[in-house]
Amino acid sequence: MTQLTLFAACYGIAAGILIPRVAYRLSTEAGTPWRASCPQGHPIRTWAGLARCTTCAAPYGPSALPVTLTTTLGCTLLAHATGPRPELMIWLLAVPVLVLLGVIDLMAHRLPDVLTLPLAVSALAGLGVAALLPRAGGSFTGALGGMLAMAGGYLVLFLISPRSLGFGDVKLALALGAVLGWHGWTALAAGVMAAQVLAGVYALALLMLRKASRTSAIPFGPFLASGTLLGMLLGAAGA
Repeated sequence: MTQLTLFAACYGIAAGILIPRVAYRLSTEAGTPWRASCPQGHPIRTWAGLARCTTCAAPYGPSALPVTLTTTLGCTLLAHATGPRPELMIWLLAVPVLVLLGVIDLMAHRLPDVLTLPLAVSALAGLGVAALLPRAGGSFTGALGGMLAMAGGYLVLFLISPRSLGFGDVKLALALGAVLGWHGWTALAAGVMAAQVLAGVYALALLMLRKASRTSAIPFGPFLASGTLLGMLLGAAGA
């Protein structure tokens, strides 16, 4: 394992451990305040830290192990596939946010604007800077085109069938389109198709296990994030 990959793995572990507390606090219904206390009512005074109450020592939020493993795996694989290219910094910053968004969507069926919109702006701005640096493995015009294409396509789907796609997914598609488009239309198409396939398999499994019906709402954010990571890996390997 190279030093860069080892650094990415350590970074993924550190970032993944901190995700459950933030996910717990942000996993509320739309229009309601963020959580400020543990399930026992004790106040949570900070956003950073382990998801364990400092007063009663009770854990809260999603399990830290799968979240940390997912974040670590994403960061490690992207570092290995990308290598010492300037866009790797954007990838490492984006992976924990994508995992966080996926967890929140699973828990609360929402993708908060406080995460999706800053992610889109920072991803596009970061890729704009990366494009000016030596050894850049992608194109800023591709990132901009991917952002407009993916968000525009999901906006059309949302307008056609708002029950099957949330507007939060449209806003998340701004950032995802940028990071996928950086490596070109092949990576963009692969990421979009992977998201659809993963979501379809998950929905079919729930139907077969009779844990959902045809009208059940299924969070799409986790599959958007997973499909995007697969598309990013494909694009990075090709670069």
